Amino acid sequence: MSIKDAVKLIEESEARFVDLRFTDTKGKQHHFTIPARIVLDDPEEWFENGQAFDGSSIGGWKGIQASDMQLRPDPATAFIDPFFDDVTVVLTCDVIDPANGQGYDRDPRSIARRAEAYLKSSGIGDTAFFGPEPEFFVFDGVEFETDMHKTRYEITSESGAWASGLHLDGQNTGHRAGVKGGYAPVAPVDAGQDLRSAMVNILEEIGIEVEVHHAEVGTGSQMEIGTRFSTLVERADWTQRMKYVIWNVASAYGKTATFMPKPFTDYAGSAMHTHMSLFEGDINAFHDPDAEFSLSRTGQQFIAGILTHANEISAVTNQWTNSYKRILFGSEAPTAATWGVSNRSAMVRVPTYRLGKAESRRVEVRSPDSACNPYLALAVLL
Repeated sequence: MSIKDAVKLIEESEARFVDLRFTDTKGKQHHFTIPARIVLDDPEEWFENGQAFDGSSIGGWKGIQASDMQLRPDPATAFIDPFFDDVTVVLTCDVIDPANGQGYDRDPRSIARRAEAYLKSSGIGDTAFFGPEPEFFVFDGVEFETDMHKTRYEITSESGAWASGLHLDGQNTGHRAGVKGGYAPVAPVDAGQDLRSAMVNILEEIGIEVEVHHAEVGTGSQMEIGTRFSTLVERADWTQRMKYVIWNVASAYGKTATFMPKPFTDYAGSAMHTHMSLFEGDINAFHDPDAEFSLSRTGQQFIAGILTHANEISAVTNQWTNSYKRILFGSEAPTAATWGVSNRSAMVRVPTYRLGKAESRRVEVRSPDSACNPYLALAVLL
């Protein structure tokens, strides 16, 4: 989508506002909203200069003595926000340092752009494709507090295995998954079908192609929505957009969604299994029909790089203390820096699905979790 196309979307939708979004180091999204007329007055000039903001108010970024920063909107990311009352076109932005006119060196999206550029300069390939699978929980309610005299939390979920003994409006249907029995049951055990379908409908409306949705292993309504792979920056954009949609649809249903890796001590946690492949033109650099498992030497070396730098990578792909509560023996989460074929307990897995198909040869890193910053996580994996 060009500047002309983005302007056309604003005009034809009769948008009242344009929402500018960017992501901080921790992966949290921020936004500024401006009247659409400001864009339409001089689109070329506005897309070049964007919107000024205070970088010192973003944790870990600029100091107050050098706080001026600039948002440069990417017209290719334009979509109509599905939740606001007034028609609003959303644009994802790169953060620019006015001192040099370049992407800010702590802006995750600018870092992801540099990672893509580095791949092309390496000669190994010109395109990296990513297919992250962020899992999440949807709860009926969450309470938590930490005061000087007490600390507590409580999660409410009628789908949780612990809810079988609750008195719910005078009855309890008893239809719910056991502790590790939540993977892909049909209704009424799967109580999230309509909720996920509502999420999928909106994702497809805003340009994210969905391939599958289902209930996941964890009791208490753990879910997954599988979406199509794409290039690094675009796929990270989509992941941020997915989280936004999932949070807001859950809220509209009177529920709360979380990408926290390990909400429960003894139940399954939420991962972001990430599929990757490198292409040079139309050639998959990971595919060799004569090699074992059809995995080329480049693919093997890619795995070796992931395992060699597993500690450093984990600092980015598993960035929270809670991330390491998920990685336990006896679960599907990997506990060692090793690789395997069709082995879901390994850090790196080579899927056997469509083994002989050149376009399908890929590797899957299973250690990342859904609470990471997708721009930084995909960039460090590459």
